[in-house]
Amino acid sequence: MSQNEVTRDGLEHTAPGREATVGVNTGAGEDVARPRKGRRGGEQPMVPEAQFSSYYDKAIINSPVWEAPDIPGYLFLGGLAGASSVLAAGAQLTSRPALARAAKLAATGAVSLSFAALVHDLGRPARFANMLRTFKPTSPMSVGSWLLSAYAPAAMVASLSAATGRARRLGNLATAGAAAVGPLVATYTAALITNTAVPSWHDGYREMPFVFAASAMSAAAGVGLIAAPSEEVAPLRRLGAASGAAEVALTKVMEKRMGLVGEAYELGKARRYGRLALGLTSLGAAGAALCGHRRWLAQLSGAALVAGSALERFAIFESGFVSAEDPKYTVVPQRMRRAARTAG
Repeated sequence: MSQNEVTRDGLEHTAPGREATVGVNTGAGEDVARPRKGRRGGEQPMVPEAQFSSYYDKAIINSPVWEAPDIPGYLFLGGLAGASSVLAAGAQLTSRPALARAAKLAATGAVSLSFAALVHDLGRPARFANMLRTFKPTSPMSVGSWLLSAYAPAAMVASLSAATGRARRLGNLATAGAAAVGPLVATYTAALITNTAVPSWHDGYREMPFVFAASAMSAAAGVGLIAAPSEEVAPLRRLGAASGAAEVALTKVMEKRMGLVGEAYELGKARRYGRLALGLTSLGAAGAALCGHRRWLAQLSGAALVAGSALERFAIFESGFVSAEDPKYTVVPQRMRRAARTAG
């Protein structure tokens, strides 16, 4: 005790180390731990805010093994292909041949690139073929593999007939078939990602299919505005404005309904992609509604709608990694659901 003095707060010039007592002021900092007397309510709480962690600082659930740009590109291109086939059938029924041809070619190009992105992520083409060995209705991946296998040949035959002007009856049948399967191709990927344990994907299972449908139709309308002549794009202007507005609104509704998990869409790359998607889609929808017969404005609006749709898929994809890596997005919703069941 020759070099230390005993005070009412303990020993001076001595680090508390492992002998420290929780809630006792050591004199090393501000007097925030000492119980405050004379106030109504007694001592102030000393428990820090809860921090959610796991053993060895590992995530509670594994992060997705999918990689960018393959999988977000696959999500976007599949939606564009399916919606373009629906648009092509409508254009053909309303005697808009240039728009129908452009939509069919867009569908074929998009589904081809979608296949390429999926196979590249799988590593070997044989892995896709192996998924066709069985059909499992409860598996979105199995159902999606069969949908793509049925849709892609129909879309290709329809576009080939439109480009060459031959086999028109076969081309018409293929156009009808692709349009029938197109909505499922555009939205099954929403079921695919929401059928996982990733919080920001799984918790959006109610709205995600509608977000994907609106986004796919927005992209298809954008391609039509870029490629079709001015005299054939009047319906696309209304379609682009409506689908773009629906995409923005449904995305915001989904994020808000998720509650805490919706924060994942406002962090990291997901935030940047989401903000860009919101801005481009909003501008594209407004431009589509106001472009009139100004072809340059229609094309710019179409490009904005396509880019916004693609970036929205990237935002959703990146949010999955954020929510998987932070334990609170898994723990807190589980506790809230358990508390709600108990109270009920």
